[in-house]
Amino acid sequence: MSGASGEPHPTRGPAELGLVDWSALEHAYGSAEDVPELLAGLYGEEPAAVAEAQEELVGAICHQGSVCSASAAAVPFLAHAALHAPLAAGRNDALALLFLMAAHEPGAPAGPRWARSDTAAVCGELGRVLPALLPCLADPVEETRRLALRVVAAVGDLLPEARRGGLVELVGGLHEGDASPSVRADALVALDRLGCERASLDSPSAEVRRVSAVLVAERHGPPYPARAVAVLAADGAAGGTGIPWPVTGGQDAHLTRLLLCDPDAALAVAGRWIADGDGGSRGSQLAEAVVRVWRDREAAVLDLVTAALPRHRAEPGHLLRTAAHWIEHLRTPPAALLDALRAHLDRDPAALLGLVRGRAPGVLDLLPGRPGAGLLAEAARLLPAVAHPRLRTLVARRLASDTDGPEGPEEWTLVETLGRIGGGAPTLAACLRDGRAAVAAARALGRTATATATPELTALLRESARAEDGALRAAAAVSYHRLTGDPTEALRVFPELLATDQPLEPLAELAPLGPAAAPLLPLLLPLLDHRRPHVRLAAARAHHRITGTPGLPAADLVDQLAPDRDVLGALPLLAALPQLPEEARPFLRGLAFSPHRLLADDVLGTTGGGLPDRRARARALALLRT
Repeated sequence: MSGASGEPHPTRGPAELGLVDWSALEHAYGSAEDVPELLAGLYGEEPAAVAEAQEELVGAICHQGSVCSASAAAVPFLAHAALHAPLAAGRNDALALLFLMAAHEPGAPAGPRWARSDTAAVCGELGRVLPALLPCLADPVEETRRLALRVVAAVGDLLPEARRGGLVELVGGLHEGDASPSVRADALVALDRLGCERASLDSPSAEVRRVSAVLVAERHGPPYPARAVAVLAADGAAGGTGIPWPVTGGQDAHLTRLLLCDPDAALAVAGRWIADGDGGSRGSQLAEAVVRVWRDREAAVLDLVTAALPRHRAEPGHLLRTAAHWIEHLRTPPAALLDALRAHLDRDPAALLGLVRGRAPGVLDLLPGRPGAGLLAEAARLLPAVAHPRLRTLVARRLASDTDGPEGPEEWTLVETLGRIGGGAPTLAACLRDGRAAVAAARALGRTATATATPELTALLRESARAEDGALRAAAAVSYHRLTGDPTEALRVFPELLATDQPLEPLAELAPLGPAAAPLLPLLLPLLDHRRPHVRLAAARAHHRITGTPGLPAADLVDQLAPDRDVLGALPLLAALPQLPEEARPFLRGLAFSPHRLLADDVLGTTGGGLPDRRARARALALLRT
């Protein structure tokens, strides 16, 4: 093992700290001028002071796993400390920091293989000082041997072939003969990173078997070999410390990421872990991760949730929230799941939410006495019209009780719910007069009071269309038009609102006017060229409602087809084009046919709003058929 000159690259001790121009380097907090003092702190003889120096060093030169220009310069000094610091803690802290700084996924395209990157510089320096650190592999302290193996593993995939032979022999000896299962497991990883594939799926040590199964799965790729999956299912629930990649994420995070690449393997492993008691919720959490990443796994995951609930009698909340969210995907939820939710009605409100979203028989009888605003909103969204009279009574009763203030989210949700189910014009009018969620009430009146418009109601809306609040003026003017057919108030209100620096909300209110808003087109057209994409899209939606065409070039709509844009808002506008742009088809095919969930659902949300990924998938399929 030699450096470029044929001799091991020398480590550098505290006496040489002054030979580096640290002021020309940077760490996570700015100038690296304080790094020499922190490195010298590893040589202290007070454990607390050494621990403080190491903690500050990690924060400075390996901040949240990221390295900087000072990190590579510190490598030779850390290597010296790993060999010569007075306290074992100082030596091990130095080794730990070395492998933390060099950590990278071997298959990643960037990292140490990215020219001139800070990670490349760290790994290059570590590769040069590595021969000096090899005596640590024979240290009598188990922790030191493990840390030294992780240092080897950190750069093993980067070393030239000529330098690997001796290392494979050293590390292989530890894998075969060390008394510690943890050392043998870490040695297996180091061998893998050195390009030496060994499988130990039949090892008497569960820790070694687990690591071997992970390495076999990594090398094979999905779908993973059945033997490796069986080992992870049988031994993985216990966790452990044998997998150092990626070191900053920890073993469990790495194993979860690996299993999520093969959902069938992940569900099989999760099922076994749940059957074995679901210790630490590891099995149920893995199942929950599967359904967040993969489509069409809802039924299988909810079966596992049902199986896991009896094992979490004290704290079932996370399982109930998972069930409440994904049950809407099931055409006919299984009786066992519904029974499990009923059994937890007095334990967590998510149980009743799940029954509502599962359209469970008799769920309407469970609502009185428990009607939170979000729960009522979901009932209005999902239950059939026959339930609306009773829901209307519950919403009105809830509005009459103490809530969270005239403009709080509870009031808004209740008023919007009343607008959705209809028939609540008197209550909505009272809310508008009293200023309780007034904008939502004005908007809802245009949807619910069409058949019961009275002179008093239209006068109230006309008066509200002259309010100081611009959002209230817009909502009231549109509802006045919907009740009377007279656009005069809207044509008076919107010119001022569209001319502000914040036209997004007025654009959303404008759309329901439809063709009646045609006189406002000269004010709307400039907003199709607005600097902000979401304003352009809102303007296009309004333009479409007024004219039947989006008013945006097809290329602008195609630009919206990205996970960080309003995909659901763009799809109806694409459908309004005379011809679907060819450049939209690849994204739409992915959205329609990808096995992965492309639009995230808010699993913790009380009001689901209709599962965005499922809606986008259906719309993409419909567009591709045109």
